[in-house]
Amino acid sequence: MAEFYEQNTEFNPKKFLPILLVVLGAIIILGFGSKIFVKIDFGQKGVVYKLLSGGMDKEVVYDQGLHFIFPWNQMHIYDVKIQEATSIMQVLSKNGLTIKMEVSYRYKPVEAEIGYLHDEVGQGYHETVIIPEIRSAAREVIGKYLPEELYSTKREAIEDEIFNMTQQAIASKHLLIDAVLIRDVELPLTLQQAIENKLKQEQMALEYEFRIEGAKKEAERKIIEAQGKSDAFNIISKSLTDKILTEKGIEATLELAKSPNAKIVVVGGGKNGLPIILNAEK
Repeated sequence: MAEFYEQNTEFNPKKFLPILLVVLGAIIILGFGSKIFVKIDFGQKGVVYKLLSGGMDKEVVYDQGLHFIFPWNQMHIYDVKIQEATSIMQVLSKNGLTIKMEVSYRYKPVEAEIGYLHDEVGQGYHETVIIPEIRSAAREVIGKYLPEELYSTKREAIEDEIFNMTQQAIASKHLLIDAVLIRDVELPLTLQQAIENKLKQEQMALEYEFRIEGAKKEAERKIIEAQGKSDAFNIISKSLTDKILTEKGIEATLELAKSPNAKIVVVGGGKNGLPIILNAEK
């Protein structure tokens, strides 16, 4: 019995190897789970920095979902949805006046190039690239216009110029601008009142011109109408002869003679031989 007990209590490493592997795997998962299993949410992309094999893998972009990486590597996740931001700035107009304006813009990284974006700029690209470039473009563009143009007539053209200039500046940084909008323009009060008065006077002038144009068209219409009536009367008068007038007079007399009132008709008693109708009741 003693020999049997000694044989069964002898340590066997192969027997405990699976258990050791399970324990080791559990330790790795608990200790490095957040590093080896990486979740990328919707609207996001990821790039991996490989510590032991060449650093940043710029060409491979990971889509949304759950991904496995080695614990010594690192996944960098970028939001690739269109984002919106505003910037309040003071700029000088063409005539040297200070204008306070609020610019709204939409931007996003180029999805296929976030590896290069991370390597060259980093995740703070909004503060380091987009804000300075949009401010620079706004100052350069506004400097070519007068305040009243920014305040009213040329705002859309100014927005397009700022957009195009900013897009050209950030394209090499693997970024995109979706739109640039001027939300608010604040001018000195006296200048703003002067512009508003000028616009009001221009509107009144346009309204006055519209009324004059309407009156001219109405006068032309009446002249045309009168000319038409005159032409019609001339045509009718030329076509009416004495015989036609006599015939029409006789027809009218016969129609009147059919009425129930008592009448005396004198044939040939009137001018040009037309009948005369006398009322017998008088």
